[in-house]
Amino acid sequence: MPAHSWFASMRYAALAAALAGAAPVFAAHPAAAAETSAAAADPALAAAIAGNWRSAANRARDIYRHPAESLAFWGLKPGATIVEVDPGAKGWWTEILAPYAKATGGTYVAALPDRTQAGQAEDPAAAHAAFWAGVADKALYGDVKGYDFGPANTTAIPPGSADFLLVARAFHNWARQGDATGVYLKAFFTILKPGGVLAVEQHRAAEGSDPKAGTGYVPESYVIEAAKKAGFVLEARSEINANPKDTKDYPFGVWTLPPTRRSAPQGQPADPKFDHAKFDAIGESDRMTLRFRKPAP
Repeated sequence: MPAHSWFASMRYAALAAALAGAAPVFAAHPAAAAETSAAAADPALAAAIAGNWRSAANRARDIYRHPAESLAFWGLKPGATIVEVDPGAKGWWTEILAPYAKATGGTYVAALPDRTQAGQAEDPAAAHAAFWAGVADKALYGDVKGYDFGPANTTAIPPGSADFLLVARAFHNWARQGDATGVYLKAFFTILKPGGVLAVEQHRAAEGSDPKAGTGYVPESYVIEAAKKAGFVLEARSEINANPKDTKDYPFGVWTLPPTRRSAPQGQPADPKFDHAKFDAIGESDRMTLRFRKPAP
């Protein structure tokens, strides 16, 4: 990212924080040196990120998602009990977090789609099967734990059991599911230990945008207000994963951009004539990176 673009994004973030009366901005320039420094501070994390078990497609996305710098910002520590919400099959974060937990004596926990909930767009049983197939190597991933988890089933993960809970790119779905955002955040508050961290990575809409618009983006204030309502304290925000090239006005929402690269409405065949070039040049989405904490007594 050019220096002037980064500083411009920083000014915007600071202004937004001041207007919202939110916590100060703690930000890092997404430079290679910072990423290297973050990884060097935790050799086990560096090893997990460099692991040859990670898929080539996932490794290629590191330039947009800054795993070492993001996890250092969120405060992940060795030996932590880590909960990842809706990780998917051989998910981008799972391939880093589960081996890291195994290597450091921690525990990786997956909050998986609720198989008791009817009428879901995707088959939750198939999602479970694909997830477990992806983490089958216990020598690498350790004793992974997984629980059915959904708006009507939020109590399976033991209360007060997690040190670190990650929500990556989910709020745009919850915003369109009634009160799901509030229900989930209350559950996360219960699951985390006092002092535990709620880590958020989410496609970021311009302030004033409708979080229910279906574009894949939500305003940063939407997430912050909902988390505070659930009892969390906004401890810091970062521009690690900002992308000022992202204009957020695409024919198929955020999914027009990499890595999805949608060329037709969801459920319809891809359009072979669709020109991806200008969207690929943008890269992945502009994202908020937020750290919340459950207050200690």
